[in-house]
Amino acid sequence: MNVRRVTAHETNPPHWRRWLRALGNLLLWTVLLGLNAWAMVALWVDMRVTWLRLPLAAGFAAAVLAVAFCVRRRALAKALCFGASAAVLGWWLCLQPSNDREWRRDVALLPWAETAGDLVTVHHIRNCDYRTETDFDVRHYDRVYDLRKLQSVDFLLVNWGVPLISHTLVSFGFEGGQFLCVSIETRMERGESYSALKGFFRQFELTYVIGDERDLVRLRTNHRQGEEVWLYRVRIAPERGRALLLDYLRRANSLREQPEWYNALTSNCTTNIRLHGQAAAHRRGAFDWRILLNGDVDQFLYERGRFASTLAFAELKKRSHINTAARAADTDPDFSTRIRAGLPGMGSNL
Repeated sequence: MNVRRVTAHETNPPHWRRWLRALGNLLLWTVLLGLNAWAMVALWVDMRVTWLRLPLAAGFAAAVLAVAFCVRRRALAKALCFGASAAVLGWWLCLQPSNDREWRRDVALLPWAETAGDLVTVHHIRNCDYRTETDFDVRHYDRVYDLRKLQSVDFLLVNWGVPLISHTLVSFGFEGGQFLCVSIETRMERGESYSALKGFFRQFELTYVIGDERDLVRLRTNHRQGEEVWLYRVRIAPERGRALLLDYLRRANSLREQPEWYNALTSNCTTNIRLHGQAAAHRRGAFDWRILLNGDVDQFLYERGRFASTLAFAELKKRSHINTAARAADTDPDFSTRIRAGLPGMGSNL
């Protein structure tokens, strides 16, 4: 009988293999830790029965830790940890948005539009009359717009002192000094306030606020403390500008019929602007980290040649700041014209 001798090399794998295996295990456990941490927070934030939130989140965390440290078969422990997070994800994905809630009065009425050839009738354009940020009268009006008279598309960036995060709006300018502004936001319930953490979960419905600039812009320049606003003229072909507006209105109509969740990462003010831009252009646009951490998304758009100006970006941004002009214009019916006076590129139409 031939007996094969097992070498020391076969019983003791090379060091690099042991390190590689250890690194793989570390990465896998790191992923599992992240998934289960997300699941724990999802239970804490999104469980609809309020008194169950803390016990469920704490119980889930305790159970996962017990499995991770007490189950001796490592493959089984990993499978159980993954299964626990997958079960929570399945529950979370089943949570449904609604249009039937006790909404804050400034977002209670959803906008919608009707199209007949080149004429678009937009219903429920918001134009709140503000005395302060929280003291205002809610007003709406309907208006007919002729797509053939669309003259400009403007991009607005709003920052409140957090360098990496901003709010973005788009405004469509028509012949005769009419501007239709769109702000993609969370639809708040009465007594509800925005939370950055909750924005990553299923706490807020998505809404398209279609409004007068005396509402959507003036609120941010004249009444909210610490918010700074920049306004840029977009370089865009006429047919694409019209397609962009129509895609915004299509989405607004869709949300009126079928609500969607807001998500601070995947469905927010800037990621949705990108989707509308792609739909209008019939092609995928370039992606950049500044679309997610959007405090510098204006610089990204400038680098892509999207703004109608040849100035260096630093100078363009300096001259595109509109807070001073907006405070001076305040309730003037010509608010939109006055905040654009002297801004770079504002002579450029579609």
